[in-house]
Order: sequence, then C-alpha cells, then structure tokens
Amino acid sequence: MALSVPKAPGMAQMMKEGARMYSGLEEAVYRNITACKEFAQTMRSAYGPNGMNKMIINHIEKQFVTSDAGTIMRELDVEHPAAKLMVMASEMQDAEVGDGTNFVVIFAGSLLEKAEELLRLGITTSEIADGYEKALEKALEILPKLVCHEIKDYRDVAQVKECMRAAIMSKQYGQEDFLTDLVAKASVAILPDKGTFNVDNIRVCKILGSGLSRSEVLHGMVFKRFVEGDVSYAEKAKIAMFSCPIDIIQTETKGTVLIKSADELMNFSAGEENLLESQIKAIADTGAKVVVSGGKVGDMAL
Repeated sequence: MALSVPKAPGMAQMMKEGARMYSGLEEAVYRNITACKEFAQTMRSAYGPNGMNKMIINHIEKQFVTSDAGTIMRELDVEHPAAKLMVMASEMQDAEVGDGTNFVVIFAGSLLEKAEELLRLGITTSEIADGYEKALEKALEILPKLVCHEIKDYRDVAQVKECMRAAIMSKQYGQEDFLTDLVAKASVAILPDKGTFNVDNIRVCKILGSGLSRSEVLHGMVFKRFVEGDVSYAEKAKIAMFSCPIDIIQTETKGTVLIKSADELMNFSAGEENLLESQIKAIADTGAKVVVSGGKVGDMAL
C-alpha cells in the first residue's frame, strides 16, 4: 500500500503544490526584507566606475552585457512585490535626476538590513520609521557641509566638464575627455534660463562611414535622409514641420471603381489632385520654403 503525506488543514490545503504561505506581521516583514536585501546584493557589484558588468538574458532570449543599473533592472523580470518597489524607486530616480539608480537600490537594501536588526531587538516598525525620518532631517542638515565641489556657473563649459567626466568615464573609458567636451557643450547650449533641463532636447544621430573621433555638436536638427526636391540648400528659410506624411492617405477598406468612359478615367484622380494642390498652396502662402515631414512625401505632392 502506497504511503501519502496528507496536507495540513487550512489555507495550505487550498493552494497549489509548492506554494508557500506566511502568516503574521513579523514573518511577512522579514521575508520582504530578505528579498530586498538579496536584490540589493545582486546590484552591489555593478556599482560605481569600477563596477563589474553583468550578463542579462531577458524573456525573449536577448543578451545584454552591461553595468548600467537602469538597463539591468529594465530587463530583469522582478516578481516580488517588495523588490518591485525598489525597482520603481530606481526608475523614479532615473526620471527625475538621470543618475544614481543603483545607489537607490543599494541604499534601500542597507536601510532594510539595519531595520531587520532593530526588529529582532523588539523595536516596532513605526518606531523604526520615525527614527529614519529623523535621520533624514539630520542628513539634510549635514550634507551641505560636506560638498567637495560646486559649479558656480552652469553655462561655463569647463566647470560642467569637471562634473561629467567621472560619469562618462564609467561608460566609455579612454574616450572620456573627447565625449565630455561634446556632452558639456550640448548641455550648456540647451540649458534654459528658467525651468527644468529637458534631456530630450539632445539627440544622437549615428551616421555610417566614420568613427567616434569625428563626432561634433550641431546646433539645430539633423535628418538622416536626403531632400526630396531639386533644391538642396536654403538659408534663413521659414520651415514647416508635420508629423504626418504629405500625401493622399489611402483608406483601410478596399473598394472597386467602375469606369465607363475615357473622361471618367481622366477625372478619376482629379479630386485628389485638387485637394493636395490646395494643401500645398496653403503651405506656400505662409511663406514656408522648407517642408519637413514625419512620413513620406508623395510623388503627386512633388
């Protein structure tokens, strides 16, 4: 007769095979802290300019070799709810500051590690949270006294280069001097007088046929395509920009047209031609000499 181990009564009996259930506030807190500590420990070795690369294979079998914490966390499928909170905090740091994503994860893991020690001593979670809030106030009071370098003029390229060099060196070692000069010039050029700095105002256009040393900063906009018309140079021209193609849009549904005479054949596309002609004329009447389109420019429009 085969032996079998009966399941314990209660919630465990209603769950799938292999599922685990934790009860009690302390046990759940300890499990969450353990997951966050392991996640922070995984990211710790990739921290800083001397951080080691990690090989990541995502869910579509695409391979990444990088030490960038943002890329690592985007490609990892983190499922634990507590660890997901750390990923969300890191993403918010990246969106607001643009750097320090790995620091947020490691720092949060260290805080939770110390909190676990306090919990095992019998201190409640609310008391630990109050203590961390007081520590935050004290840290904000002390940090301004520990500044080792400060930029006096944000429009001085030389001063901006000094702060950017370490960050760029961690990504492009050996090319940091050349790239820092380019990035500093581009950043100073679009720095607004008031408001926040928008990183989307700086774009990188890759052109085949040369190397990194031929890179330069261009003030304006670059398009990786040639002109559609005969004129290839215009100076001080008014520019009209459209996100849509300049052409007659075809409908999604198919139709059949019955043509009975030669006149009907000649007049078949006359309506489309007249519509497109009126649109082109309206653009020309505004004084625009250059038209930039986000799609194709139809032969009829040319």
